[in-house]
This record gives sequence, C-alpha cells and structure tokens, in this order.
Amino acid sequence: MRSEYERHVDAAYDKALEATGGVLVNKEGRAAHIDGYDLFTGPVIKAYRFASEELVDYWGHHPRLSMAEFETQWVEGNLEMTA
Repeated sequence: MRSEYERHVDAAYDKALEATGGVLVNKEGRAAHIDGYDLFTGPVIKAYRFASEELVDYWGHHPRLSMAEFETQWVEGNLEMTA
C-alpha cells in the first residue's frame, strides 16, 4: 500500500505542477523554505497554510489524499490510481 501511495503522490505532484504552472507554494511558504512536494505528504493543515491559491484551486477539483484517506480507499477497493 505504501509504495502505491508514493506513486499516487508522485503523480498528483506532477499533475499539480503542470496545472499550476509550477506555482505550488505561497509567499509565506517560500519565506519558510517549504518544498512544494512536502505539501502533498505532510499534515493537511500545513499543506493548506503554505499552498498557493492555484494549488488550493487544483485541490478543489482533484482532492489531496492523506495517507490515511488513501489507505481507507485502498482497503475498500474504491481507489482510482490516477491523481
């Protein structure tokens, strides 16, 4: 499950990079040296705090899955393997 989650995060990150024109981190996040990839794997509160408006909008259409959410969907067989 973990390796599938990692593949999911990698795909979600790549698609978000393309959709946002590479703008993943907001001004506060850049000042704190936050890496855009960390927004896909870290705590959700941190992700939304430092995400750019473009990324928040992207997540509105392509929800960000935490590992716990991914695991629940994976166990239930309700997971689409596209980000």
